[in-house]
Amino acid sequence: MLPFTVLAKPTGAACNLDCDYCFFLSKELLYDSKRQQMSLDDLRTHLTRFFTAQPDGPVTVSWQGGEPTMRGFDFFARAMELVAELRRPGQEVSHTIQTNGTLLDDKWCEFFAQHRFLVGLSMDGPAEIHDLYRTNRAGRGSHAQVLRAWRLLQKHGVETNVLCTVHHGNEQRGAEVYRYFRDELGARHIQFIPIVERADEATMSAAERGWRTDEGARVLYTQSGDQVTSRSVTPAGWGSFLNEVFDEWVRADIGEVYVQHFDVALGNWMGIYSLCVHAPTCGDALTVEFNGDVYACDHFVEPDYLRGNLDSVGYQEILASPEQRAFGEAKLTELPSQCVRCPVRWACHGGCPKDRFATTADGEPGLNYLCEGYRAFFGHIQPTIEQMAALISRGSAPRALSR
Repeated sequence: MLPFTVLAKPTGAACNLDCDYCFFLSKELLYDSKRQQMSLDDLRTHLTRFFTAQPDGPVTVSWQGGEPTMRGFDFFARAMELVAELRRPGQEVSHTIQTNGTLLDDKWCEFFAQHRFLVGLSMDGPAEIHDLYRTNRAGRGSHAQVLRAWRLLQKHGVETNVLCTVHHGNEQRGAEVYRYFRDELGARHIQFIPIVERADEATMSAAERGWRTDEGARVLYTQSGDQVTSRSVTPAGWGSFLNEVFDEWVRADIGEVYVQHFDVALGNWMGIYSLCVHAPTCGDALTVEFNGDVYACDHFVEPDYLRGNLDSVGYQEILASPEQRAFGEAKLTELPSQCVRCPVRWACHGGCPKDRFATTADGEPGLNYLCEGYRAFFGHIQPTIEQMAALISRGSAPRALSR
């Protein structure tokens, strides 16, 4: 069996927030249905196909949106019943869910704890930063609601991970954002995701309005164009943000706080690739929409990357299809010469294909827009990563490097 993950979208693109930089809200335009919610029949089909295509051992079921909790508590309660019914005896199931947290209460958090959910909570930093772009449809910030959700999750002992987007509003405040998560929230698992909103001359004005026309209608976001919105993180800002966080983390937090980019870099140095963004190839992280349509990747939910519907095709068939194999292998075969020769290729591997729309100094296409930042970051941390890997190889804990 080919290893893979699937992000299930039980509410499609629907969300109760209206974050300015959200690329997914516009995906509702792909379907005519006004009520874009996964039915129980489609849920059963997804889970049946999923467990059939997974080996025995640990299996993670992933839920995302939009905002997945909008599908309602009863839907997820039924999903747990179906998981118990459909999984094989040798499959040990856990769950992940990415949420903005605004709908969570004690009942939800008790449920997450009971069913071994890892809850990813979206938060961009302190209120001043978070509320800049993460607003509701009335334009009001959501930080207070998200903070309430965090406290509820901690109260019930739910495993949590903070997902923080890095954008124009916080790219120069890396250490401040990290300290807020570590010291104010007590977060011990953190992910940082760069906001890169691609656009071209025709779509830029709508993009700057949150992907809306002058009249307020949605405009479909696709991975095309070589310009970016003013909200997007700059290449230099991305690098400096990560470097600030790393320099704060390395002083005392190794083995205490886990930051995804640092874990990924250490794994890459040791030949273990855990994140598609920085693996040599990709294509094993699929997305299933509310109606059973399967797409090549969460960032490529658009017509050219539709791989079929679960009514007629299984996950392993999709993974092995020529289209999906070509999609994943292009990450390596279309790597520019500058990247092939790059001293931090071991860590970067060209980054995510969605961001590879810049050109090299030689005019070759396919360079990652964030290249400058990645070079600065991976170059900065490489000596420490080497030391950490050496300690591990000798059977010692990397935390010995913290001082």
